Amino acid sequence: MVPAKRESLITQMRRGTLEYCVLALLRDQPRYGFDLVRTLGAADGLVTSEGTIYPLLSRLRRDGLVTSEGTIYPLLSRLRRDGLVTTTWHESPSGPPRRYYELTSEGRRALALFTTEWDRFTDAVDRLLRQGGSP
Repeated sequence: MVPAKRESLITQMRRGTLEYCVLALLRDQPRYGFDLVRTLGAADGLVTSEGTIYPLLSRLRRDGLVTSEGTIYPLLSRLRRDGLVTTTWHESPSGPPRRYYELTSEGRRALALFTTEWDRFTDAVDRLLRQGGSP
């Protein structure tokens, strides 16, 4: 595969899965935006380029899901508009108030459906990659 086409494919896979990675991070507890960015960044291969706002992202130039921290905030706004998350403001002990994101019941349903389909999809792809189509 030509490098440009490979990069395009990887970008498409990132866009298709990032939303559900964020929903998964919100499954057990509400989180604020930078906490989500930091957690995604700590997972090897989830952030690809440095951000202009958070110096933390400058060390995260690997192939993976997030192309910049600018990807996360528009995504969180869309998830809120779509009713998959709700937001609340909380005072921060070290700075301005933080907006926390929490999964709604609709968000939980969307994540459960994606997880089921993702498991089926990745099992099939893994099987084909390992066995080359042999039964």
